[in-house]
This record gives sequence, structure tokens and C-alpha cells, in this order.
Amino acid sequence: MPRDLTLLVIEDDPTGPFSVPELPEGGGTRVRIRTARNLTEAARLLTDDIDCILVDLALPAGGTRALPEDGLGPLSRVLRLAPRHAVLALAAEGDAERAAAAVRAGAQDYLLRDELDGRLLSRAIRYAVERKRADGAQRQLTESRLHAQENARLERGLLPTPLLDGSELRFASRYRPGRSRALLGGDFYDTIRTPDGTVHAVIGDVCGHGPDEAALGVELRIAWRALTLAGMEGDQLLATLQQVLEHERESEEIFATLCAVDIAPDGRSAQVRLAGHPAPLIARSGQEARLMSYECSGPALGLLPGGRWPSQRVELGDAWDLMIYTDGLIEGRVGAGSTSRLGEDGMAGMVNEHLAEGLRCDDLIEAALARVEELNGGDLTDDVAVLLLGRGEIAPAPPALAVPAGR
Repeated sequence: MPRDLTLLVIEDDPTGPFSVPELPEGGGTRVRIRTARNLTEAARLLTDDIDCILVDLALPAGGTRALPEDGLGPLSRVLRLAPRHAVLALAAEGDAERAAAAVRAGAQDYLLRDELDGRLLSRAIRYAVERKRADGAQRQLTESRLHAQENARLERGLLPTPLLDGSELRFASRYRPGRSRALLGGDFYDTIRTPDGTVHAVIGDVCGHGPDEAALGVELRIAWRALTLAGMEGDQLLATLQQVLEHERESEEIFATLCAVDIAPDGRSAQVRLAGHPAPLIARSGQEARLMSYECSGPALGLLPGGRWPSQRVELGDAWDLMIYTDGLIEGRVGAGSTSRLGEDGMAGMVNEHLAEGLRCDDLIEAALARVEELNGGDLTDDVAVLLLGRGEIAPAPPALAVPAGR
């Protein structure tokens, strides 16, 4: 059986209080009435158990009875007073035009006093309540769409646009924040080409997952781009980034790992610096993808004052793919309920499988992310950033060299 409905009636009828016309036997939902003679009294009676408000359009406004040409002042005040409640307008038989205007102003429906009966009132209240719910749902949907559009515009402004004009290198990247509904996490990346032809790439990870860490990641990325374009490099560049981090972070416990790669203008060699960050993965033509050495890594930014970050020279060759990534890619589980992590070796084996399938560039990154989430049994909880640069067409490694993912 439908539950009883509670109606708050706001009217000042000198003939007596408003009463509900009786329903015929078996007529359906019963209506309980609360009556207020003015808006002040209505505000006091407006509790959560009120289903609908019925406003007399002839309600006195400013101490005098409102004339039809005076507008909808009382109704407008009720709509402001109870924005989440369903509202009905009550009008006299000759006031249908103003009753229709009340619906245009925000009321869910109107009733004519002379035509009112119990069945009509019950149905009108139920209709008004459901229409108000539908209007609210539609408004929330519209707000969600607008929020998504604003987020997309904001994301395009915060995530970097690679500056690689004139470079022959391939480029692909993916970014997925770990926080639900977040635009960005603490991970960041960027790629630019300087006038001498060198391609510079960076990827980093600010510890933590909140909005403060995301903002700090954006600051570090922008600082890296500006300093690199200004010609700063090596230890001086990383030491300056550390100063930026120390100045902007919320507490001394905040640090950031980072991998910086400088690819020579001919594309055949690179200088790599690691600041507590996972080692890049390099795939050369006809060879399996292998992790670069981690022996030359320096401390994460923000841990040690006066830190040093030694450079590691890497011979790339004519055809290669270089993948740098944050630890969100390797810290996922390798089975539902498992405590084992994929790890760097498992990630390398997984990438080798995809390379053997002929996947390259964007397809390679998408397949790797999909596989990591599949092994994890769902979305990853940590931020993930992946950046891939490549040159030439690499031939796949012989099948015997491939390392199974997760090993």
C-alpha cells in the first residue's frame, strides 16, 4: 500500500482552515494536512517529513492580499525557502493564467480551488513529488556532465603537451590517477626538444595521493620544463628541483622520485639520471626488453641536502623503444587476493610478450595497462604514468628470450 502523504498548506482563507475533500472508499493514499497562515509559520512547520507544499497564490504579501497583477511574490519566497520540496500552486477558478505562470516559475503543478477533490489532490501530490525527484535527478546529471567537461578542460591544461617539433622520435604516454574522480595524482611527466636537437624526458612521483601532492607534481613538472629550456642540466637541474620541492611541500616528510633522460640529437645514445626512481626499460631491435642498471641512482628529491645524481650513459643504437614509468605500474598484485606484486622483472616480461605480438607505441602502453589491471583484479590504487619514446622499426626478440610476466 502507498504510504500516507503529508501536505503543508500555506493560505490565509478567512472562511476557515483548508481541509482535504474526502476520498471515496478505497480511494487510495490518505493525505495529512499541516496549515500555515504565513511564511514565517510555514518555515517553522517545514520538517523533513513534509512531502509537498501547497501555496495559495492569493496569500497576503506585505500585509495586504495580493492582487493578480502583483505577480508571484509569495510563491517565489516559498521556492527559495524550500528548494528541495515539491510545490503546488492553489488558485481560484478565474486565476488559471497566473496558476500557469506559477508552474513556469518553478511549481510542479497547480490546482484550482473550485475543482479540487480528494482523488485529484492525492494524485497531484504524488505527481508533484515524483516530478521534483525527476527534476533533481536531471539537474544532477547535467551538473555531472558540466563537471566532466570542466575536468576535461582542466586536465588538458595541467597535463603536458610534448614539445617535439623536428624530432624523428616516436612518442606515447598514458596517465591514470589513483584517486577516484581525481584529475591528477602526484605523478608527473614531460618531454621537450631543445634547439640543439636533444630530446629531454622526465617522469616523477611525489609520495602521497592527495590534492597537495598532485599540485606539487604539477609545480615540479613546470619547473623542470622552464629550467631545461633555460639550458640547466645535470646535478644543477635536479638540485634546483629539490629546492622547489622543499619550498613548496607541506611537510619535510614529502619527497619525490624522478627519472630524467637526455637523448642525443642523433638519437643513438642517452644520459639517464635516477633519483630513487625505477629504472627505465629499453628494447633494442632483435633483443628482449631489459631494465637499465640501477647502480648509479641518487637519492629521491627532498631526502638529502646536497645530493648528487650521477649520469649513466646508455647506447641506444639505430632502432629502440625506451619506456619510463612510475611505480604504480609495477606495484599491482599478480592475482586476486594475492600479496605478490608484479615488480620490475614481471613488468619487463609482460612488455616482452606484447612486443612479440607486434604491439608498439600507444598500443603497447594500452595493452600493458590493461594486463596490469587484469592481474591486479581491478583498478590500480596508485597513480600510474607511462612515457614511451622510440626510434626506427625494432624487430621482435626471438621467442626463447621472452620472460613470462609475473616471474
